[in-house]
Amino acid sequence: MGGLWTEIRTALHGVWQRRWIAVAVAWALCLAGWLVVSQIPNQFESRARIFVQLRQILPGEGIATQQEQQKDIDRVRTTLASAVNLEKVVRGTDLANTVATDRDVADRVGTLQKHIKITAQQDNLFEITATADSGKLSRAIVQKLIDIFVEDNLGTMRDEASQSLTFLDQQLAQRQKALQEAEAKKADFQDRYLGSLPGTGTLAERLSAARAQLAQVNSELAAAQSSLAAVNGQMAGTSATVAGAGGGAVAGPARARLAAIQGQLAEARSRGWTDNHPDVIALKSQLSAAQAAAKREPVYSGGGGSSANPLYLSLRAMQADKAAQVAALTNRKAQIEADMAAIDQKIAGDPAAAQEQAEIDRNYQVMKAAYDKLLADREQVKLRSQAASQTDAVKFSVIDPPTAPRAPTAPNRMLLLTGVLVVGLGGGVAAAFGLSQIAGTFPTAGRLERASGMPVIGSIGEVVTAAQASLRRKRLQMFAAATAGLLVAWVALLGLEMAQRGMAA
Repeated sequence: MGGLWTEIRTALHGVWQRRWIAVAVAWALCLAGWLVVSQIPNQFESRARIFVQLRQILPGEGIATQQEQQKDIDRVRTTLASAVNLEKVVRGTDLANTVATDRDVADRVGTLQKHIKITAQQDNLFEITATADSGKLSRAIVQKLIDIFVEDNLGTMRDEASQSLTFLDQQLAQRQKALQEAEAKKADFQDRYLGSLPGTGTLAERLSAARAQLAQVNSELAAAQSSLAAVNGQMAGTSATVAGAGGGAVAGPARARLAAIQGQLAEARSRGWTDNHPDVIALKSQLSAAQAAAKREPVYSGGGGSSANPLYLSLRAMQADKAAQVAALTNRKAQIEADMAAIDQKIAGDPAAAQEQAEIDRNYQVMKAAYDKLLADREQVKLRSQAASQTDAVKFSVIDPPTAPRAPTAPNRMLLLTGVLVVGLGGGVAAAFGLSQIAGTFPTAGRLERASGMPVIGSIGEVVTAAQASLRRKRLQMFAAATAGLLVAWVALLGLEMAQRGMAA
C-alpha cells in the first residue's frame, strides 16, 4: 500500500512540475473543442401526428375491404419517405432555393432520408418527425409530407379503381365473346340432335324428367282405375229402375252427365270465374262432348209402375267420368313411353351425342358463371370507386399539427462544452504526466537506487531563498489565474448558450 501511495505522489509531483504545460495543453484543447462545437449547425425538429379513420361506405363491404384499405395505408406510409416523395418535398419547400442541378436535388434527398422518421404509434395513428437547420424549414417539410400522404392515398385508390375497371372491362369482353360462341354451339347442337325430341335440357335430363312424369302418371292411372273399379262395383249392386208411377221419359247416362257438367259450369260462374279460367275451359270442352253424346242417346219411356233409379244414373255418370280419366291417363302414359323410346333410340343411335351435349352444357355453365361473377365484381368496383370519389372513404385527421420549434433540439451545446472542458483538463494532465515519464531525472532516492543498482547514502532537500519563495508564489497565482480563466471561459460559454436559447424561445 505504501508503494502505491509513493507512486501516486510521484506521478502528482511530476504533473505539478509541468503544470504550465498542462494548463497550456488544456487551454489549447478547450479552445479548439469549443470552436468546433460552435461550428456545429443547430438542428430544429418538427413533429406531427396523423390519425387515419377507415369508414365503411357500402353496406356490402366487410372485414376484407377494410383490410385492403389498411394495407393501402401501410404501403403509402412505408413509401412516404421514398426518394420520389422526398424530391417533391425538396422542390415544394425552401430547399428548392438551395439546388441548381439534379445532383444537388439528389444530395438534399439523401440528407432528408437521414433526418425524417415515420413512427407508427397505433394501428391508425402515426407520427412524422423531420429535422432541419431552421424551425420554419422543418415545419414546412412535415407539412409537405402530410400533403403527399393525403394525395398518395386518395390518388392511389382512384388509380387502382380505374385500373381495375379497365382490366375487368377487358376480361368481360373476352368472356362475353367466348360465351356467345358457347351459346351458338349449344343452339346448333339443339337444332341438329334435339330439335325433334320432347322436353328441354340434356338427353339425360330429358330422360330423367320423362321417367319422373311416367311414375306420376302410373300413380294417377292406378288411382283412377281403382276409382273406376269401385264405381263399377257399386253399379253392379244398384238397380237401374225403381218401382213407382210410370209414364214419364227416362234420361240416360249421357244426359245425366250433361246435366252434371252444366251444374258444375253454373257453379263455376257463380264463383266469378271467367271464360279464360282453366277449369272453365275444361268444363266447356267436356260440355261439348257431353252434348254430342246426349243427342245420340235415345230417350227411354217409363212404363208400368217403374221409373229410372237416380242413384244408378249418377253412378253411370261417375263411371263415364272415371272411364274418360283412365283413357286420358292411358294415352298420356303411352305418349311418355313413346318419348322415352325416342330418347333411348337417339342415345343408342349416337352414343357420343349425350357426352357431347354434357360437355357443351358444362362449358357453357362454367363460362356463364365466370361472366356473371366478373360482371358483379365490375359493378362492385365501379360503385366503390364512385363512392370513394364522392365521399371520404378514408378520413385523415391531423391530431397534432406540425410544430414550429423555436429552440434547437440538437446539438446539446451545454453538454458538449462541458465535455470539451473535461477533455481539455484531462489532456493537459495526461501531457504533463507523459513528459514526466520520459524525463531523465529521478524524483525520489528510491528510484535512483533502483536505476543505478547502488545504495543511496542520503539526499539533500531543496533550499529556497526568500526571493525564490516570492517568485514561486507569484507563479502559483498566475497558474491559479490561468486555471480559473479556463473555468470562467467555460461558465461564460454556458451562459451565452442559455441566453441564446432564451432569446430563441
